[in-house]
Amino acid sequence: MSRDFKQEIKNLETRHLRRQLRIVESPSDTTIIIEGRQFISMASNNYLGLANHPAVNRAAIEAIEQWGVGAGAARLISGTMTPHHQLEQDLAQFKQVEAALTFGTGYTTNLGLIPALIDRDGFILADRYCHASLIEACRLAKAKLRVFHHNDVEHLENLLKKREKAWPTLVVTEGVFSMDGDLAPLPELLALCRQHEATLVIDDAHGTGVMGENGRGTIEHFGLNPQDLIQMGTLSKAIGTSGGYVAGPASLKDYLINTSKAFIYTTAQPPAIAGASSTAIRIIQREPARRERLRTNRNDLHASLTGMGFQLADSQSPILPIIVKSPERALEMSQALYEAGVYVPAIRPPTVPKHSSRLRLTVSSEHTQEQLENVVRSLQEAGQTLRVI
Repeated sequence: MSRDFKQEIKNLETRHLRRQLRIVESPSDTTIIIEGRQFISMASNNYLGLANHPAVNRAAIEAIEQWGVGAGAARLISGTMTPHHQLEQDLAQFKQVEAALTFGTGYTTNLGLIPALIDRDGFILADRYCHASLIEACRLAKAKLRVFHHNDVEHLENLLKKREKAWPTLVVTEGVFSMDGDLAPLPELLALCRQHEATLVIDDAHGTGVMGENGRGTIEHFGLNPQDLIQMGTLSKAIGTSGGYVAGPASLKDYLINTSKAFIYTTAQPPAIAGASSTAIRIIQREPARRERLRTNRNDLHASLTGMGFQLADSQSPILPIIVKSPERALEMSQALYEAGVYVPAIRPPTVPKHSSRLRLTVSSEHTQEQLENVVRSLQEAGQTLRVI
């Protein structure tokens, strides 16, 4: 083999960009076990504590007993089982749209959605901070692709004005941006799309279950009509399971079933995951106190961090990124917290732009006040020692 992988790993190491896996020896919770030690976890997207909820666990076990572990085939062959059908009904009801279609992961949902919506004769405008799966999906579509400055409505408008009006056009964004925790200006984006006859596509992976009065997502947060755009999301964040979905008109679902390669050629999601997801969605709807606790925890931690002088991104969500700029400093901060019993991985390029390495804290509804006080105390000590604050 001509490629020297060992040397490439050394090069990453030199630039403080090498990543390594850590084995978690316990369920996803506010505390986890790594290398036999207990840590307060500030690194999970399990925003509402549903990934290890007894009722969600029980639903998965019961589904395995009734339906088995695997679906055995792609959805269009013999892989569509009753739990899949029920989950899609539950998602459509939750999102207040006509229909939903599920995929194996959020990443493959985007790969299956965008290229099915547009081809090489179209035009895509994507926010600069869109998730890698969205950018990859846009490239896969082979349409003309332009990236607009993050949340910059004026830049987007200028690009829309310059395009050939005959080009079918998608505007692609996240609802809650996964690395900064800020929100897309959806009302303004939707108004521009209407004006320029473009279609707005939103990835609401981190908004679903979290944003809006009923947890329906960023669209509800802004009071928009879900019929006016196309949304996708994941089951792996606040819902606490695994997979992705597209929610919209029934005609869109039918179209994707017939055109989306990521749907057509993939074995169906395990029925146990579908059953567990339906249960989690029902818990989200009947237990609003979880979101209330989440918002209280988020606001308290945000106030503590800014009060100590940490530089935070412009977050309006449970994602609280502490910007430390250099990859080396991010690793040093992460290690200092690790030694103090707090688990927060360093986020470095290419996941985030150069000179914006960070510690990405994510808050859960299930974090206790004592846990968050310990996190704040450990962050203050590490920040002062390393001269971040």
